[in-house]
Amino acid sequence: MDLKNYFETTHGIGVLSTADASGKTDAAIYARPHILDDGNVALIMRDRLSHHNLESNPHATYLYIEDPAEYTGKRLYLKKIAQEKNTPRIEEMRRRSCRCEQDEDDADRFLVTFKIEKVLPLIGDQGSCCKGTA
Repeated sequence: MDLKNYFETTHGIGVLSTADASGKTDAAIYARPHILDDGNVALIMRDRLSHHNLESNPHATYLYIEDPAEYTGKRLYLKKIAQEKNTPRIEEMRRRSCRCEQDEDDADRFLVTFKIEKVLPLIGDQGSCCKGTA
């Protein structure tokens, strides 16, 4: 299954992990990524800690947990390659139709584009079949 179809049809929860230039880490809940036509991944971000970390360290990992009971999902190893700030494209790509009060403010939004460096299953590596072990 290709990643675009996977993220459009598979429900789960996503976590983006980043680190700043000195290696101090952060993890935050993020929506499903947008898989672009060129195969890159885009996330809509606010100017918070994860975005700040990407300014000094372009590497991130996106963990998608689709079924915690079965330990299924994906790990995407990413490298930031571009970003847009407050562009109409961001509004077009937003999935939420019901916006909370926090989303209606004038805070900056960024569309951050990443190159996918590696994709692995949630648990193990390409050849692993061992569920329930880390």
